Amino acid sequence: MMPIKSMKRLLLCLFAAIWSLFSVAQKNVIDEVVWVVGDEAILRSDVEKHRLEYGSQLKGNPYCVIPEQLALQKLFLHQAAIDSIEVGDADINQYVEQDFNEKLLMAGSKEKLEEYMKMSSLQIREELFDLWKNKLTAMRMREHITSDVKVTPAEVRRFFKDIPEDSLPLIPTQVEVQLFVLEPRIPQSEIDRIKNLLRDYAERVNNGTTSFSTLARLYSEDLGSARQGGEMPYMGKGELDPGFANVAFSLTDTKKVSKIAQSEYGFHIIQLIDKRGDKMKCRHILKRPEVAQVDIDSALIVLDSVAADIRSGKISFEDAVRYGSDDKDTRNNRGILFNNKETGETSSRFEMSELSAFSPELARVVDTLEVGEMSKPFTMINTKGKTVCAIARLKTRSMTHRANITEDFLIMKGVVEAKKGEETILKWIHNKQQSTYIRINPDWRDCDFEYEGWIK
Repeated sequence: MMPIKSMKRLLLCLFAAIWSLFSVAQKNVIDEVVWVVGDEAILRSDVEKHRLEYGSQLKGNPYCVIPEQLALQKLFLHQAAIDSIEVGDADINQYVEQDFNEKLLMAGSKEKLEEYMKMSSLQIREELFDLWKNKLTAMRMREHITSDVKVTPAEVRRFFKDIPEDSLPLIPTQVEVQLFVLEPRIPQSEIDRIKNLLRDYAERVNNGTTSFSTLARLYSEDLGSARQGGEMPYMGKGELDPGFANVAFSLTDTKKVSKIAQSEYGFHIIQLIDKRGDKMKCRHILKRPEVAQVDIDSALIVLDSVAADIRSGKISFEDAVRYGSDDKDTRNNRGILFNNKETGETSSRFEMSELSAFSPELARVVDTLEVGEMSKPFTMINTKGKTVCAIARLKTRSMTHRANITEDFLIMKGVVEAKKGEETILKWIHNKQQSTYIRINPDWRDCDFEYEGWIK
């Protein structure tokens, strides 16, 4: 008896052949199989859908570029299934909502979007979910393939040794910044107000009046999870704020709401969704106490006094931070702010665009400072979403320049790692092409593909 996998592949080939014959006999083809990758078919309609949405962003013939991109994605998805590489629904939904809202903004209204897409909002979201699930899973698979790519200092030096100076990467202006931070005092009356709100929400859920998800969408100040009804991905205890984790991991009943938890972000109530090994999935509602202007003004006056003592030499900026700053991330670091990059690397240097993403208020202040100069007190929103008061000192500024191994080793290391990673991906694709059944409709073969090996 023929194996099921071989039978499925044979059926796909027969289906492709039938469509090819049909296309010869009739020019007005409604749909057809244009590529087969493994057990998966790529249809003309798939290509057309991507062409209409992304065609203007593509370089080259869309009828060559798009099928190849879809084929690559199928190779990565196939391997991801083998290696059990998955992306959580909460991570996917963040991209779905962002994509949906962008489309909504362009269309002007939900009705116009549904009319243009010829689908209901629910159907649009479902289609976007499948699209982003595939895209993010393929990205996660690429990261997995290159996870072992490492380079040594000697490799970095060898790579850049013979490169002409005008071909070296151009490094934008970078700064190192020190911060002294004070959190304005929050009156107990304001804390009590927030706790009473959360108790009211918990009571409404516990007595069945309203669902936790509905209240999270309406009132939670964690905007990322609020759009998902307060839902967070599976997380371990060490990945969460200790105050939040201690309460969350004590929960056992999925129908009950936790007591109020306090974290660096504010105050929360939490509802258990599921536990899986040493990880849990929950939803939460975050509320932050409001900071009154009078308390902000008081903090700014204190900072004025600290700044005067630093300028007069009574205390150094570093010692002032160590003994008086409320920001634990910089307090034990002489006030130096660290840039935690998406690559996992940490640096004390910020490009101005990175500093602006960290805090627009801080970037505006730093942009006016000379090296060694200290700012006047100002307010900013910190990474926890809280309003804080601060003074900043510009420690160093490195102007735009060509990369050199002494000052820019981490950046140059990143360039070499990226190149080595792409070589690893290219080798993986070549091997996967050789071991995967691939068939391309003859009418779709006349292409200058980015990756050789599709046509055997």
